[in-house]
Amino acid sequence: MSDTRDTNDTIGIDDLPIREELKGQSPYGAPQLDVPVQLNTNENPYPLPEPLVARIAERVAEAARGLNRYPDRDAVELRTELARYLTRTGGHPVSRENVWAANGSNEVLQQLLQTFGGPGRTAIGFEPSYSMHALIARGTGTGWISGPRNEDFTIDVEAAEAAVAEHAPDVVFVTSPNNPTGTAVEAEVVVRLYDAAQAAKPSLVVVDEAYVEFSHRDSLLPLLEGRPHLVVSRTMSKAFGAAGLRLGYLAAHPAVVDAVQLVRLPYHLSAVTQATALAALEHTDTLLGYVEQLKAERDRLVAELRAVGYEVTESDANFVQFGRFPDAHQAWRKILDRGVLVRDNGVPGWLRVTAGTPEENDAFLDAVRELKKEQNA
Repeated sequence: MSDTRDTNDTIGIDDLPIREELKGQSPYGAPQLDVPVQLNTNENPYPLPEPLVARIAERVAEAARGLNRYPDRDAVELRTELARYLTRTGGHPVSRENVWAANGSNEVLQQLLQTFGGPGRTAIGFEPSYSMHALIARGTGTGWISGPRNEDFTIDVEAAEAAVAEHAPDVVFVTSPNNPTGTAVEAEVVVRLYDAAQAAKPSLVVVDEAYVEFSHRDSLLPLLEGRPHLVVSRTMSKAFGAAGLRLGYLAAHPAVVDAVQLVRLPYHLSAVTQATALAALEHTDTLLGYVEQLKAERDRLVAELRAVGYEVTESDANFVQFGRFPDAHQAWRKILDRGVLVRDNGVPGWLRVTAGTPEENDAFLDAVRELKKEQNA
């Protein structure tokens, strides 16, 4: 028998027969470092309240009694409650038939690209924006086009319209509020891009509203009216403080909901996931109260950073982009040396900090004040 140990030790990912567009790529992820203050992944810093924890335990116990059976494949009860939440908070009536749910908004986006993208098709996003849009496009064999933004990170709508007309993409991504910049998109911009996309193909327009509960602006959900190719995607990871749950959802025309079910895996949402999400939706008012606290802390971070002398991008999310630094990664390291982990997103000259608890934010502000003094010395 031949000895394959040396061969096994030298084999890397790119030595495997993987698809060409995946070679040389890196998986999505942020550093997970054990430091006192972790403000790099846009998590909600507040643990779930004990009454909700108790309710989750009750619902999960009930679901556990039936784990020998497959879960509700269509998540009817969950979709009904999500529709009720959207109708109440989104400014637009939504029914169960308009809603689909999956394991995090990333799976929602993946299902959309599996359905409307794929080999021989393209998607466009306006960067810098959520990097998973491009990664999921690549993973589904969808060609990716990087569209333009203005210097202040808003969408250059005329240039964006021209890019859509030129490339006639099958899927258009609009992120509002945008990650990593925090900037929100005006309804008029989405309408213009939607009209341009329909003239070019027509194509699907996906508005990613992962952070919308933190915004100063209203949801873009009302734009669904009369626009069958528009989709609004959401998540329970941020506002609901349930990043560990992995529950995302979309609102769209019922035909879009029917279409994504062509690619969803059988019984993709576990009974435990559905039970936990339903419990969280019972405590919406309490969880949105935490959102209001985080919005106030976000606004405090913006004001304090500007007072120290940093440039800050207008933020409608639960994070703040600040700079500018001659070497952003070096600045990231110096902040980390002071016990605070923020995010270096690769946007030249800028870093991003998540709004944490008042104590965490104080520690961050102390660190960046010290950094500014060092830079000015």
